[in-house]
Amino acid sequence: MDAAPDVLEASQGGFAELNEANGRGTAALPKVIVDDAPKFDLESYIANYTGRTKFDRLFLIGTCSTYLSGEALKAAIGEAKAGKDVARYERAVRALGEAAPAEKEAVLDREWVDRMLKTTKAETDRLEHELRGYKNNLIKESIRMGNEDLGLHYHQIGDLVAASKSYSRMRDYCTTPSHIASMLFKVINVAVERGDWLSVQSNVQRLRSLQSKPEEQAKLQPKMSAALGLAQMHSENYLEAANNFLATDPSLAETYAEVLTSNDVAVYGGLCALASMDRGELQRRVLDNSAFRNFLELEPHIRRAISFFCNSKFRPCLDILEAYRADYLLDLHLQRHFPTLLSRIRTKSIQQYLVPFSRVTLDAMAKIFAPTVVAGSAHPLDLHSPFVQELVRLIQDGTLNARIDLEKAVLVATQTDRRTEIQQSTLDSLRRFRQEAHLRLLRTSILQAGLEVRAPPGERKKGLDERGGDRGPRRGIV
Repeated sequence: MDAAPDVLEASQGGFAELNEANGRGTAALPKVIVDDAPKFDLESYIANYTGRTKFDRLFLIGTCSTYLSGEALKAAIGEAKAGKDVARYERAVRALGEAAPAEKEAVLDREWVDRMLKTTKAETDRLEHELRGYKNNLIKESIRMGNEDLGLHYHQIGDLVAASKSYSRMRDYCTTPSHIASMLFKVINVAVERGDWLSVQSNVQRLRSLQSKPEEQAKLQPKMSAALGLAQMHSENYLEAANNFLATDPSLAETYAEVLTSNDVAVYGGLCALASMDRGELQRRVLDNSAFRNFLELEPHIRRAISFFCNSKFRPCLDILEAYRADYLLDLHLQRHFPTLLSRIRTKSIQQYLVPFSRVTLDAMAKIFAPTVVAGSAHPLDLHSPFVQELVRLIQDGTLNARIDLEKAVLVATQTDRRTEIQQSTLDSLRRFRQEAHLRLLRTSILQAGLEVRAPPGERKKGLDERGGDRGPRRGIV
């Protein structure tokens, strides 16, 4: 492996545990500390999103980036105070108090907290009371809208479980396909925030089976593909994730900004494709894909990385991914998957690099896959060097069919004797042909000699009953 810093750089030699699960309904994960400055401008980046994902992304950047910590957390506090979720506001204030205690925003606004708690409780009581009245009146449309209003309220105050239940209760009162589609998308959005990816997949399948007009289905397709791709990526099924992102229609634009944007589709789809497809598929299904090209134009570095890989220029491809490491580690959905994706892309690059060679020097490979090691030492490639250890692991798990000669510092591909294989295959084919020809000639001789015997009709009928079907007359030799 490269001698560059590890993908997940830990503060003071160890991982710190997240105090909260970022409101996503998952267990606490090790915090990723990113010291490098990202390439994006925070204000421009966050302006692309709407809804609750805006706070989630700001809070993640604020707690993980040492470079943008203060700015992101102050923006997260402002976003929280613009909403109704008191728990989010308190969490952001605590995080800012740890990162920059001197900031005035690091002091909890107790008056706002008390006022918002009273307001949200009164609003909850009012909406529940109205819903009970609608149920007593047995008006389906009113009950549907009452559940929708209550679910939206629960979602805004951060009670995701109650929001999901309220939206699900709308199902029995939806009278048109558009009502059902709207309800399912609300359930999907809550499931994305909770990290319930099985629910996302099942509800997308319900949307796809919905009997709606073709024009309505065409409007739903981009969101469905993007949501399903996101769920597949979190399930670590990167090939299916790539397929769904590649199938996303460019009309997605900014219509799904409460979950992800077209830029995200380009990055997620490009990286998943790089990690799971061969060069032919990448060229045909990604670079030559006229629909996905609209997404790649938003993130040209992803297109360049894929193009370099297809042209066997592996070092520039990996350099691009390394250059955007900070951006990917500060992405809400990509953070926990980027190390795995990068590792798979490196492994694929090494495999493709070795295809034309029967033997290659370790120095030549290290110049492409571990240039910092080569530059740092005159004799870097011993058994304990990170790059050689990476090759050893790939050989041990069967990914590379090769062996390492450390004395000569070469990697030798295990060659199979193609001539012997072809000769053996030919002999096996001849043996099978001779056996089949012998059996056919034997049967022909039996028929010509009149030695075929048919079973009596009664026995034949009995045999049919026992076997449960007609397999033709039983024949024998006397």
